[in-house]
Amino acid sequence: MEQEQKPESQLEKELKNIYTIQKELSIIGYTAALVDWDQKTYMPSEGIKSCSEKISYLSKIHHEKMISKELKDSIDYLLIPENFEKLNDKDRIVVKRLSKDVEKATKLPVEFKEELSRVTSIAESVWEEAKKEKNFEKFKPHLERIVELKKEEAKLINLPGHPYNSLLDDFEEWMTVDKLQPTFEFLGKELTGLLKKIVSTDVYKNQSEDLFKKRIFGKKSQEKLAHMLKKIMNMPERKSRLDVSMHPFTTTIGNKDVRITTRFINNPLESFGSTIHEGGHALYELGMPEEYADTTVYTAPSYGIHESQSKFWELIGKHESFWKYFYPKFKDTFKRQLKDVNFDEWYRLNNIVKPSYIRIEADELTYCMHIILRYEIEKGIMEGNIQVKDIPQIWNDKFEQMFGMRPRHDSEGCLQDTHWSGGAFGYFPSYALGTIYSAQLYNQLVKENPETLKEIEQGRFDNTVSWLRDKVHKYGRSLTADEIITKACGEGLNPEAWVKFLHDKYSKIYNF
Repeated sequence: MEQEQKPESQLEKELKNIYTIQKELSIIGYTAALVDWDQKTYMPSEGIKSCSEKISYLSKIHHEKMISKELKDSIDYLLIPENFEKLNDKDRIVVKRLSKDVEKATKLPVEFKEELSRVTSIAESVWEEAKKEKNFEKFKPHLERIVELKKEEAKLINLPGHPYNSLLDDFEEWMTVDKLQPTFEFLGKELTGLLKKIVSTDVYKNQSEDLFKKRIFGKKSQEKLAHMLKKIMNMPERKSRLDVSMHPFTTTIGNKDVRITTRFINNPLESFGSTIHEGGHALYELGMPEEYADTTVYTAPSYGIHESQSKFWELIGKHESFWKYFYPKFKDTFKRQLKDVNFDEWYRLNNIVKPSYIRIEADELTYCMHIILRYEIEKGIMEGNIQVKDIPQIWNDKFEQMFGMRPRHDSEGCLQDTHWSGGAFGYFPSYALGTIYSAQLYNQLVKENPETLKEIEQGRFDNTVSWLRDKVHKYGRSLTADEIITKACGEGLNPEAWVKFLHDKYSKIYNF
């Protein structure tokens, strides 16, 4: 005789409902990511209108589902104290995180999200054209409209304190201008001081990058090395792929489908660096906790934590131990180009400090200076102290003040990044936060596993990947960024860790 099934309780129904809706939201999000990936890789240029319509529509239905009465009623029922107490730990975390997301999303009307998606989708293609033409004026009206929408968004979200907080929270939950400002002031002062010390040395005055100007490094050979790198980083071939785009990026199309891109110029270190950076993002995405798949917890708690993973691998990819393993492979690939270049010369070339106009080509010492510049402009825009029409002038003035050189055209200046065309105001600080976290994680890894550098020298990265899985990846968004770093490193955000790392490394390279 069959056992009679127990009727489903109201609690079980509401819990099942929030997981079903999150699954649907996940599918919509992955579909939008696929359309976006196509736009940035293989889409024919005249497909932009159709593409923007798809993205706008997907954004609309995602937002409608996110702010639906059905979802809110389920969350409200589950948050009733006597009901919440009956949930297991996993369900409590999901309900709390989802509740915060829905509360924030409810503040943004569907029409607003649809318009922002439509405007940014078109703006991204216009930005590409404007960048090629070195012409800010072409992009200006699109950016003006985006800024109008982002200011409106900040008012709608209306978090306490500075208006920039409401945009920053999209990328760095719980981070505020009050917390960020002293960190960036300290970092800016220390990095500027280090740079001044370096540029005054004889080593700096005599350094040269002529190697990349006088020799041709073929695209196919660079691509071969990029795929080799992807393999030794333990990125599974059946769950990831590598393509080419104007601006390297990583996107997740499913919980077992992560796409990264790079770009190839005549400096092979640029494509190599992009690949290792995006590869760090991809490893993190592939390491998310499976028990939270298709929920709001199956993601990073902040973009800074996500960026810490890419910056961590960049740090490794510039290390002397790494090149003891990989330089012979590089030299074997470029036999003619590198026949007269010894290891010490190559290592110094990988770690050369030279102020650059382009952020993604910046050395690791000056990189965060680029971020501070962008943060100051974004903050000024949100305060109303900076107008879009004045951005090129203000950018160039600030850049000259910080770096001692002035961009020669808009593509070297304010047009170089795609972020503003996508409406990603508040994103840039994550790069600096991730850089700081990366040094803290590296220090802790070496402390816990003193054999790390020997393993890297042998091309063995299994233990490093496993350590990151255990200390960072496995939590997803079940913990905050600060909780993850504190749990892993014994302290929260500490910019001194990054400054000390740079000083110890570059004082040896530049003899100061």
